[in-house]
Order: sequence, then C-alpha cells, then structure tokens
Amino acid sequence: MQPRTPLIALLGLFAGTAPSDAAPVTKPGAGALTAIDREGRLTTECPLKRTEVKAEITGFLSRVTVTQNFENTSSSTIEAVYTFPLPPEGAVDRMMMHIGARAVEAKIKPREEARAIFDAARQAGKRASLLEQERPNIFTQSVTNIRPGDKVRIVLSYVAPLKYEAGTYEFVYPMVVGPRYIPGGLPDAARITPPVAVPDSRAGHDITVDVSVDAGVPIRKIESGSHQVTSEQPDPRQARVRLKDLSTIPNKDFILKYAVAGARMEDAVLAHKGANGGFFTLILQPPDRVPQSQITPKELVFVLDTSGSMHGFPMDKSKELMRMALGNMNPEDTFNIITFAGDTHLLFSEPVPATAENVARARAFVEGRRGSGGTEMMKAVRAALDPSDSAKHVRVVAFLTDGYVGNDLEILGEIRKHPNARVFGFGIGNAVNRFLLDKMSEEGRGEVEYVTLNDDGSAAARRFFERMRTPLLTDVKVDFGGLPVTGVYPTRIPDLFSAKPLTIHGRYGQAARGVIRISGKIAGKEYTRQVNVDLPATEARHDVLAPLWARARIDDLMSQDYRGMQSGNVSAELRNEITRLGLDFRLMTQFTAFVAVEEKVVNEGGKVRRVEVPVEMPEGVSHEGVFGEAMPMQAAYAFAPPFLSQRANKSLSMGTVFRRMPAEASTPRAARDSARQDASLNPMAKIHPTLAAALSAKTAAKLHVRIYLTGNTAKAIEELKALGLEVQRQEPSGGFIIGYIEAAKLEALAKSPLVRYLSPAL
Repeated sequence: MQPRTPLIALLGLFAGTAPSDAAPVTKPGAGALTAIDREGRLTTECPLKRTEVKAEITGFLSRVTVTQNFENTSSSTIEAVYTFPLPPEGAVDRMMMHIGARAVEAKIKPREEARAIFDAARQAGKRASLLEQERPNIFTQSVTNIRPGDKVRIVLSYVAPLKYEAGTYEFVYPMVVGPRYIPGGLPDAARITPPVAVPDSRAGHDITVDVSVDAGVPIRKIESGSHQVTSEQPDPRQARVRLKDLSTIPNKDFILKYAVAGARMEDAVLAHKGANGGFFTLILQPPDRVPQSQITPKELVFVLDTSGSMHGFPMDKSKELMRMALGNMNPEDTFNIITFAGDTHLLFSEPVPATAENVARARAFVEGRRGSGGTEMMKAVRAALDPSDSAKHVRVVAFLTDGYVGNDLEILGEIRKHPNARVFGFGIGNAVNRFLLDKMSEEGRGEVEYVTLNDDGSAAARRFFERMRTPLLTDVKVDFGGLPVTGVYPTRIPDLFSAKPLTIHGRYGQAARGVIRISGKIAGKEYTRQVNVDLPATEARHDVLAPLWARARIDDLMSQDYRGMQSGNVSAELRNEITRLGLDFRLMTQFTAFVAVEEKVVNEGGKVRRVEVPVEMPEGVSHEGVFGEAMPMQAAYAFAPPFLSQRANKSLSMGTVFRRMPAEASTPRAARDSARQDASLNPMAKIHPTLAAALSAKTAAKLHVRIYLTGNTAKAIEELKALGLEVQRQEPSGGFIIGYIEAAKLEALAKSPLVRYLSPAL
C-alpha cells in the first residue's frame, strides 16, 4: 500500500461563503490541523486548540468541569462546530462562555428556541454559543462569530456517579466519538458523525485531565490503565491525578481506578431538600456470593461484531475472549454464535450441545473472522432475541462489540421487547459506545463488561461465567414501608451479578423516618435486609442529588419510546415532560439546550465560515477497516459521514463505494471492481442518505447536489443534462459537478455509470 498524504479532510467544512474568501495557508506543521474547503483547497487551522478536564470526586460522586478553548487563527470570521462525548450517566447542568475577561452565562431553553436565539445572534453579528444533545453521550458545541485573532472559552459542567465494585471505584471520561455506522432512515446522521482525521495526521487539538479525589477512607491504590499519569497523595484519603503528557491526543477513554481500605461499601441513604423538593439516593451493598450446589444448564448465544471498525486489534481481543468463553461452557449447556457486519451469519441453525466437536467447530469459525463492512446490528439483535420469546428457559445473549452504530435507541427498543432473555455486553476497545452497551445490559437485565485492548480478555470471560452461574441477588424488591417517597428509579430493579451496589433515586415530600426492606433470592433461597432511613426536613448538602434524580427520570421516560426518540416522532406528552424536567432542573436533554449570547455586535452583516472540528480515530480502530483504502482527497472531504452507505442485501462502509478493500480481495483492482459491482446492484448505494430521504418523501422540490464522476468529458456532461441535471458549476479538474435536479430523477441519475456518488451541495 502506498504511503498516505498527511492531510485532514473535513466533511462539509464551510458553507455559504464564496470560494474567493478562502484564506491562503502554508503547509501545516507537525500536530497541526489544516482544514480543506469544499473546493479542495487548504484554508485554515482547526479552531479548537485544547480541552481541559477537571474532576472533583467525593465519595461515589464526581463534579466535572470541561473547558473548550477555541481560537481563530484565520483571516475570516468563523463558526466552529464540535461534536464530542460525555458520560451517558452525566447530568449536564451548567455552561459559561468566556471572551477575554468577559463571561456570559448560558441559559437553558427548549431546543428549538435555543437554536432560534443562536441563529438570530449569528445573523446580527453577535458572538454566541449553543450546546445541544444528540444522544445521552454525544453533544454538539457551536460557537459563532469568532473573529480573526479571537479566543473563546466554553466552560460546561456535569455531575455523574462513579462505578464501584468490590472495593474499587472507577472514573471514566470519554474523549472521542467513534465512527458510527448509519443505517437508512436516520434523521440526524450527520450530527453524530463528525469528520475524522486521516492516518498519519492529527486533528490538531489536545486534552488535559486533572482529577482530585476525596475518598473519605484511606486509598490503597490509584492508577490509570489507559494513560500515563502522575499522582500525589497529600493525605491517605485524598489524591490528585493528572495526565503526564500535557499534550495528550484525545483518542481514547480516560479510565482511573482506585481501591479503598475495606472491600465493602456500606449501605447509605443520602438526602437533599431544596427549592425543587426533597431527593434521596439509596445505595445498597449486595450480599456475599453463595456458591450454588447445582449448576443449571444454560442456552448461550454469543453475538460477535465483525464490522470494519473491529478490524485488527479489537477483533483479536474479541477472539481472545471467545476462546476462553468457549472453553468455560459445561457439557449440559447449549450454544450458538452469531456474527454481524453487513450481513448476519449463524454458525448453527439452532443452539447445539457444547460437545468437544461443536466447540472445535466454533473455535475454527471464530478464528476465521475478519473485521470488514458495515454494522447492521439490528438484524443480529433480532436473530439472537426472537427465539427467546417462545422459550421456557432463559436464553443468555452476550454481545461483543464496540457499539459504533447510530441507531442506538432503536436497538434498545428492540431489546426491551424480549423479557425472556438476559443480555450481557462486552464493550471491546478503548473508546466504545458506553451508552449503548450500558443500556443494552440494563434493558436486558444483565451486566456489561468493558475490555480495553490492554485488558485480559480471558479474565473478563471468567467473570462472565461466574456471574451467570451464581448471581448475587435475583428477584429484587424494595419495600419503602409507608415512607412518603415518589418517583423511584429504576422502576425495574435489576438482578445483581457482581459486587456492585444497587443505586436507587427517588423523591420525598416531608421529613420522615422509617425502615426500607430489601428482599430477593440468593442461590434460590429467600433473602431480606432492612435499612434504617432518615429523610430530613431541611438538608442543604448533596445538592447534586436533584439533577441525578432528574437524569434518572429522563432516562426512564426515554425508555418508554426508544423508537420515537430515535425517529423524532415521540409523543407530545413525553416530549413536554422531558422538556419540563430539563428546564426545571437546568439540564441538557434531547429537547433542551444551553445558549449564550454576547450582546455586543462584532461582525456587521453576520457573514461567517462554518468550520467543523475533526476528531481523532479512536486508538486501536483501523482507519482502513472503517473507511477502506485511502480515498481521493475530493471524495474524502465531501463524503457522507463514516459507515453511511447501504444497499438492499449487504450494508457497506462509505469507503466501500470508493475503492474499499474487501477481505477476500488481494489487489486494488479487485477492490475497485467489487465496489463498482456493489454500486451497480443497487444505485441507492450511491446516494447520500439526506438525498435518499428526499427521494423517499417524494418531494417535488429541486435538490442542490454535488455529483462525483467516474470520468469527465463534454459528452458525459451532456448525458447527465439529458437525465435532468441543471449544471451550476463544473470543477476544473473534472472530479465533480454541482447542480440542481428534481428529487424524482435522483435514482435515474445514480444508475448512470458516469456517476460515482451523489451528495448534498451544502
């Protein structure tokens, strides 16, 4: 393979600006990002320079402040747009915009209203910022009217609980949104797929992390398995941890773990009484594990992600985990293996006994897998869970995946429909989609395990079997004994499979004392425990409990209609309730947003360049596995987001359409021939989803399109005109044409062998 040129390609970088406005830029230096405009010319350095993360941990709660530093080094006024992750369990409740010494506090508004305020500020030439939530773990920050030389800091803050298991706390800060595969019909595809830096180059921005810990008890050990850190302990109960490299590349999750003296968290009830009423959080430590004398046979289904993003190290880690899993089954168990990428494959037509012969066949099947193609996960979910509906026994389904899909909510809605199955998740990689994996195990009443590329996959497999064989506590019920509590979440108490505490959020009306009774089963035997509770009349401490309760309430509302949340067709009742919670508790939600506007006019006329900040490819994820071989530069920057292409019988990554190397191909020519064949089988594979949606809607409007050509001759242009294309502009080098065409004529245009790909001409 030829060395790749270290250039960054930005999707949809600039909009609404004449080509002559592009600022000349010299060749970028090491570590700098140089953006490319829609005409393929170098323009300006990336406006996001650095992200600073500061976390303060007290007990099991963290308050995290994130500062995003934007700077305009170009000669034009710009609008920066940055897509970034935050923990899915976090409650984002504060935002400030700083311009020099001036500070503007952001206001929480209904999302449509916040967007209207932001758009009006842009047009009036005022500096403004807008924070929107695309998924519970994906956010978009927009900052407009950044003049040449301006520096703007956006400071946002969230509160989130830490994970705890067997004496060890875990703090996770995600740094990058991984490339998402987008099946057809997803309305917000472009908003969750930021442009990605190409190999041998940098996205240009760095990150620092500074964590202060007050554990309340002596800290025995503190370390990060993901990054090199420096740590100091001024007191046995306190610690401060920072990244050793202050110019760290934001391409993987930051994971900090610390063990405390005494391997057991005590039961606790925290309460807060404020303007919004009384709130409490109940923490219940699980009982000790009791060995089962009799092991019940299980039906195990392993679902293995073999898509392009799993190519290389992630696939190797999945195989390591699967080797141990296959070797740990009992002869009485039955099992099957399902793999998914563009297609779904079942090893056996139905689960088979775990005999030596069947296990050997399964091992050979797994070893032959390679990561390539798209991520049609929904088909695999249905194949794994549909048989459980009529089964009299519990089917245990284990998903091994990075979760890089855009239809997260739709998948969760599907899992929720199958109560007679247990779903366990293995998140494979250094920057996986934790929102999807967490919720899959929650809706499937199982548990999730994250296996980074440096972790021991065998140890994770052993824990999986131990938990299934001997759950700590099942059939859990909580009786509040007449206490004046309402709005208790989760509404469905999960079984406990490991030494992780059960956390319950709720509200209370007035001061009260009483006893909470917890009941369940340990190894089939009845178990009860009582916890004394004191709900105070006034309590100013623990004010973070209010937003945590609201976050839990919002999650519960979302779960009532995952599909509607995904498509945007949610009921007015759900939308209004989530919006009200966001406004009352000053929280980011799918239907609320933070907006800050500086009243000073700094850009007469409001003309700006839109700059979309690129992100790093997550560490360990193969760029070639996701996008295929290096694409022509013009194709790369104007391309649809990663994983966007699909066809009727086989979904492909976008790179497949442009000379993607299939696993079975051995030469670039074979890859190109395969790509052409894929596109010819279904011309819709050559149409960007936004345009395809217009075609499906049967709109009569003319669409502004960019057409990438397989060749460029005068005769070809005339043939396209005959198909209904009104040519607006032809790129001199012959790579593409921009023009207008009726939506109804898109498919005919895509069928032409002259057309390589159709995308919006934004």
